[in-house]
Amino acid sequence: MKAQEIMTKNPRTVTPDTSVQEAARLMKDDDVGVLPVVESTQSKKLVGIITDRDITIRVVAEGRASAQVREVMSASVRSCKPDDSVKDVMDLMGREQVRRMPIVDQRGDLVGIVAQADLVLEADDEKAESTIEKISRPGGAHSS
Repeated sequence: MKAQEIMTKNPRTVTPDTSVQEAARLMKDDDVGVLPVVESTQSKKLVGIITDRDITIRVVAEGRASAQVREVMSASVRSCKPDDSVKDVMDLMGREQVRRMPIVDQRGDLVGIVAQADLVLEADDEKAESTIEKISRPGGAHSS
């Protein structure tokens, strides 16, 4: 099975210039905890990711209500390709300890996202369980 078979296609995105308040509102409206950050409204080139945890820790806890996404996003984001196997996606998510993996095409443009829930619904039960255990280990690098 390939990533493109289980990914959410064309997820909602923000740009580095989006206000963190707007990003939080979009997360609330879409009931998601992460938004991919793309270069601009005209470009889908993935440049980062912002999570609800980024907003909590880097904005709310520091009293920075007027921050822009560029100030709090994670810029070094790992990604997979649409034709990568679900096993490879799960392996990378486990190694990186992330709950969501952006899917980009050969140009680096965002085409989808695979979430932990997608793995549970679609993947091999034993492999999905192992991946979730790795993602959930304390001290992970990210919570995206």
